[in-house]
Amino acid sequence: MDQGIQQTCLTQTKRFMWILGIMFAVVMIFQHFELPYGSVLSSLLPAARVSSLREKNSSEESKSFTSKNVIENNNSHNQTEAPFSLEQIATLDSGHKSPSVTFPLIISSNISTSQISDANSIAPAINVGPKGVVRVPTRDEKKASKDEIFPVISISEMYKLLLQSHSSPHSPPQFSSKVDWELLYAKSQIKNAPIMQNDSGLFAPLYRNVSMFKRSYEMMDNTLKVYIYKEGEKPIFHDSILEGIYSCEGWFLKLLEANKKFVTEEPGEAHLFYLPFSSRLLQLTLYKRHSHIRDNLIQYMKNYTDMLITKYRYWNRTGGADHFLAACHDWAPAETRGRLLDSIRALCNADLKTGFIIGKDVSIPTTYVRSAQNPSRDVGGNPPSQRPILAFFAGYMHGPVRPVLLKHWGEDPDMKIFTRMPHVKGNKNYIEHMKSSKYCICARGFAVHSPRVVESIFYECVPVIISDNYIPPFLEVLNWESFSVFVLEKDIPNLKKILLSISEEDYLEMLNRVRKVQEHFLWHTEPVKYDLFHMILHSVWYNRVFRIDHI
Repeated sequence: MDQGIQQTCLTQTKRFMWILGIMFAVVMIFQHFELPYGSVLSSLLPAARVSSLREKNSSEESKSFTSKNVIENNNSHNQTEAPFSLEQIATLDSGHKSPSVTFPLIISSNISTSQISDANSIAPAINVGPKGVVRVPTRDEKKASKDEIFPVISISEMYKLLLQSHSSPHSPPQFSSKVDWELLYAKSQIKNAPIMQNDSGLFAPLYRNVSMFKRSYEMMDNTLKVYIYKEGEKPIFHDSILEGIYSCEGWFLKLLEANKKFVTEEPGEAHLFYLPFSSRLLQLTLYKRHSHIRDNLIQYMKNYTDMLITKYRYWNRTGGADHFLAACHDWAPAETRGRLLDSIRALCNADLKTGFIIGKDVSIPTTYVRSAQNPSRDVGGNPPSQRPILAFFAGYMHGPVRPVLLKHWGEDPDMKIFTRMPHVKGNKNYIEHMKSSKYCICARGFAVHSPRVVESIFYECVPVIISDNYIPPFLEVLNWESFSVFVLEKDIPNLKKILLSISEEDYLEMLNRVRKVQEHFLWHTEPVKYDLFHMILHSVWYNRVFRIDHI
């Protein structure tokens, strides 16, 4: 009897060990091949249970992306917790992981690591359709899938990310030099700037911290030296287009190369190194129309960068952190990947979803210059009493936002929302509509940036920016919420209600601030204090200063 019991126990033990072994093997197979766990759950658990798990995860993700924050205090530069860390923002772009983000991963309470890993796999290469047919997702489907994951970041949240970037540790140069100590001294002077009292030249409500801006500008004016690489052949390098919507990069290049104050011929005394290329001329020179292939443009810039790195030691000393470029074409974010991601990129297409790194990269305005001889022609607008139009927009119906805008408000009697207006010499019809409107709609097209932002400021019309995750120009210093309105793309059906909710007193105050901020967006054939040339250079200087913390 005892022997029978022992035999039974031995048999049961062996069976139990076999079951454990099989389970262990199954787990190892799943880990090795990364099989779809969701499908496995469906087969192991009741359908209702799996559904509830997914709904719970979905609701938690939804909550993490809907945080709201108040506008930053104008005179505050303290570290504030951002809803997303810088590395989380970078990894949410499925097509781009930035090697230049050197900050430690900070997991915010508003987003989980599982959400980050999910975000990196949102666009599968192929889908298996009905009856096993393999189907490649369309461009719109990939974009829609990506948009579902990527959160919309408010302007105040962007500024918190900027502060986080500037306060995070950064890699020191390979060896120190005099310019590093000069930058550290400038940083200490800016951070400890005395409180400004009644400066007639700057209107405090326009700025995040007017005292720091004023001190930083003074330090730049007295200290900054820029070395311009002579390498590169025209027309892609050392050449400019001074008219049209991509003219910002051309004006900056032209004015910097002619500048005697900031430019130095001695690389050893340079705080910044400038790569003098034009993204628009790169496109016009090398892109084969309708080919939809840009690899040769990207390779061209890679070859140029590799040549500089091989020929000189300047890039390697800081890993490219003291090098910068200015580019305004829509494709510039793609053309300046690879090693150029480690440089400071001043971009018009400043989109979080295409790899723009807040705190390192700089957003610069898209300026539609109509006359190279007089770039500030027609600046100014009608007084408030002569602005009968509530809101105005005219333009091509490309991109995801503008057709929705036209659908909802194209027939509204108080708003003038058009497709492309008939051409009139000097674009007078378009300009007069801007000068006669209280609010000017700056709706994104294919890319997030639009010349209408600066045009609104030119013609003293309060900008209404409808472009999710667009980083507005000079975020480092300007308090954009004080003179413009930001409307989420999903809120276009409520646009009129939003505008009518702004009191006449608040509108007049914003209009006054638009007039005062105007000086920062004007080109001059000979640069003047606080103009657009100096503002671009200052933002590059400012980000460089705050990304050096020890040597």
